[in-house]
Amino acid sequence: MADITASMVKELREKTGAGMMDAKNALVECNGDMEASIDWLRTKGLAKAAKKSGRTAAEGLVAISSSENGLEASLVEINAETDFVGRNEQFQSFVKKAASLALTTDGSTESLANAAFEAGKNTAEALTALIATIGENMSLRRSTKLSVSQGYVASYVHNAIAPNLGKIGVLVALESAAPVETLQTLGKQLAMHVAAAAPEFLDAASVDPAAAEREKNVQRETALASGKPAEIVEKMLEGRMRKYFEEVCLMDQSFIMDPETKIAALLEKAGKEAGSPIKLIAFSRFVLGEGIEKEETDFAAEVAAAVNG
Repeated sequence: MADITASMVKELREKTGAGMMDAKNALVECNGDMEASIDWLRTKGLAKAAKKSGRTAAEGLVAISSSENGLEASLVEINAETDFVGRNEQFQSFVKKAASLALTTDGSTESLANAAFEAGKNTAEALTALIATIGENMSLRRSTKLSVSQGYVASYVHNAIAPNLGKIGVLVALESAAPVETLQTLGKQLAMHVAAAAPEFLDAASVDPAAAEREKNVQRETALASGKPAEIVEKMLEGRMRKYFEEVCLMDQSFIMDPETKIAALLEKAGKEAGSPIKLIAFSRFVLGEGIEKEETDFAAEVAAAVNG
């Protein structure tokens, strides 16, 4: 077997854009033959995929999959470079299958990436092959799963382009012995509320202490800058922090379909009417591309760059 040196791996990476371990494996498989290694990477789809890995992928789809008994549901986001790919049937099929597969895992992105997706490939490897086929950079960005022992996990997809596929996906987990029909209706309404109101936390107890303290400091400095005495500022802080919690905590928010009613009160009323307490134990909300810094491109510059090689 040929001696595979670091310089050989470096050269192959520069020629193909492949990852370090992929380049090394190719050289080992091809006994150090550079051209054969390039072809080996191409046949595996690794060179083509790796070349695209630096391009921003902020489009794509979010997808939801629910168990037949309604006790579990998964939510995944898979990104691509263009909105056009989100309408590609092959891509849609992949995302649907990934969401369904997430139900069989602990829901984490890592578990989904390593789960067997098809013969001889896990999800991450199948996605690499899809990149080579479609020709855009893609990424399995995130995955989650919510479960209840009794009750229902409701879901909602906003801007859906196909069943359970769209731009915003929401899961709401309701723990209750109430009739499933009641939980389905209430859960759908709550999921729609979450999609629109974008709460960050379930309740005040769930708020990150650091985030709450940071907000409190901001509000304190703002009030002090207005010239208010320190003792007045501290009294003002109580009201301002209450307003903060109403904005970021789901249970403290006003229901979008009835602004006079808080979510906590809505659940209490629904539970009394159903004859069984209804507890909202968790929620998840994925917005496609949220937080990804999109590249601002100059089309004329792109054309000039292409012409100039």
